[in-house]
Amino acid sequence: VQLVESGGGLVQTGGSLELSCVGSGRIFKDYQIGWFRQAPGKDRDFVAAISWSGASQYYADGAKGRFTITRDNAKNTVYLQMNNLQPEDTAVYYCAGDGTVIKYDASEWDYWGQGTLVTVSS
Repeated sequence: VQLVESGGGLVQTGGSLELSCVGSGRIFKDYQIGWFRQAPGKDRDFVAAISWSGASQYYADGAKGRFTITRDNAKNTVYLQMNNLQPEDTAVYYCAGDGTVIKYDASEWDYWGQGTLVTVSS
């Protein structure tokens, strides 16, 4: 499956952004989709994930209450709505796909997009 992210940009502290991840190729609806982020000099960290049906969502502690992951399989798209953004949320955000189970370790996901940069100014 090929994944393409969009929606990143520059936003002020407290602002919102919605990221999109569009999939193509293999049957998108069969894949768990996750969002990860990587700040300069840091590891790629788990942010949120959603099951293939959309029935289950998983969040990192820092994302709970601020970020919401959803998917529309008819559009082959997963969204990450991010509210109350803080400077520490600044990173390149990647979506990832996997045909098995949801994992929190980035190294265990099979497919990756190219990333979209989110910058939160203070």
